[in-house]
Amino acid sequence: MDNQIFEEYMREKEPQKREKGYAWHTAIGLQAVDGLETSEYLLDVAEKNIAGDITFEEANRLIHSYYKENVKHTGNDRTEEADRVSVRIAQLLSEKTFVLSPAQYISIHARLFEGVYKHAGKIRDYNITKAEWVLDGDTVLYGGALDLRATLDYDISQEREFSYKDLSIDQVIKHLAKFVSRLWQIHIFSEGNTRATAVFFIKYLRTLGFDVTNDIFAQNAWYFRNALVRANYNNIRKGVHETTEFLELFLRNLILGENNELKNRQIHISGTLETPKCQNDLQNVTLDVTLDESVVLNLLKKEPQITQEKIARTINKSSRTVKRIIDSLKEKGLIKREGGKRFGYWSVQF
Repeated sequence: MDNQIFEEYMREKEPQKREKGYAWHTAIGLQAVDGLETSEYLLDVAEKNIAGDITFEEANRLIHSYYKENVKHTGNDRTEEADRVSVRIAQLLSEKTFVLSPAQYISIHARLFEGVYKHAGKIRDYNITKAEWVLDGDTVLYGGALDLRATLDYDISQEREFSYKDLSIDQVIKHLAKFVSRLWQIHIFSEGNTRATAVFFIKYLRTLGFDVTNDIFAQNAWYFRNALVRANYNNIRKGVHETTEFLELFLRNLILGENNELKNRQIHISGTLETPKCQNDLQNVTLDVTLDESVVLNLLKKEPQITQEKIARTINKSSRTVKRIIDSLKEKGLIKREGGKRFGYWSVQF
């Protein structure tokens, strides 16, 4: 089941199928914030659940059995993680319950990552840094380990007391961008912080009356994370200041149905998409491409006759993902297939 079929379910007249289609689409798309991909098997499970053939509990059991009984599938722990967490996100997004509280936030993390991380639902007790592509390898300054719970309690209590009455929609969106960016920046969890924050935030938006049943999160998960990074980063020496402008564009698309351009290269502190030198040699080319696409472009440039199977092995991605990348590059006019099937090659168009 591909994105097109998800979209078909999201256009369903039957509310339950439509909502489940959205929940699954978002759940699978959110794995991109940590560079994860789900398996083909999970897509089959998702379709059965959306169609009403199995419950979420049965979906969880099927995924558990799949990895427990089939040793050959357990080689990629990250794919297993993506599958397990996707089912749980879809289930949480399908539930109507929510309370704006620190306990709810922590509970969401616990439910998403139980059995995946030993620290599921636990507040980290050490300080962290994370090298970010969007910051040229620099890190956001995250909350200190000793102050995490107090900071979380304060931020959520402030939001609970905040009144949206008489605010314009622009003011609402700006406030929401600041709230979610601050919540994310505390980073109370060692891992899985962005996915837990996204689920918490989506459910909170619903309590404010926003439907947000579209594919913005699913298709722009990496943009969402990069926007959170830029909302919490200052480097005065380089003339870089924290800004929620990118988050606001994301939220305007999510909440208002606008069609603002969401391009990661525009979030990069240089204003262009610069790919790490260790991955390829296209860093001097400004393109509207993702990091994965730029890596594949470099492979095609160096080895025009490379097969998609070899690309998949080289970049450690599934054949399905490589085909999607190739199709996207062709649609953007960046590559073209020349010659016949047997002796054909890829021509990079720049």
